[in-house]
Amino acid sequence: MVSCSSIRVYTDHDSGVDFSKYKTYAFYKPGIDKVEISDLDKRRILKAIDKEMAGKSLIKSKTPDLLVSINTTAKEKVYVNSMNYGYWGWNPWSFGPNFNTVSSHTEGALYIDLIDGNTKQLVWQGKGNGGITEYSKDRDERIGLFVTEILNTYPPEQ
Repeated sequence: MVSCSSIRVYTDHDSGVDFSKYKTYAFYKPGIDKVEISDLDKRRILKAIDKEMAGKSLIKSKTPDLLVSINTTAKEKVYVNSMNYGYWGWNPWSFGPNFNTVSSHTEGALYIDLIDGNTKQLVWQGKGNGGITEYSKDRDERIGLFVTEILNTYPPEQ
């Protein structure tokens, strides 16, 4: 997928949670270790999360109120474009076959999960869908944009 494509964001949260009580966070290593992406991309994501959390006045701690985990998915999308240049048979204006072109790209999703540090229950989840090419020169910026767009909706309005 082209690196300039848009990012669609979806969020959900536990409406019974008071998000103003969360002041500190830490990364949930067991969840992050399971993510099947390159270590470089993991570091890019975590660095971008650190930046966004600092902007929300959340402080990294060894005894966190929130645990942050990530996950990713990817799926191949196939597109068929039909171009009708006529039909088989005689036509005074056109003679020939229909042509189809097939293209595909990978669309990925980044999930950011916020887990209550005491109860270990998921309290907020953000998901960003969009594309990023593995050959992109602006991976840091694109991954940063994903994280910014997702965390833009945290904390939820109450």
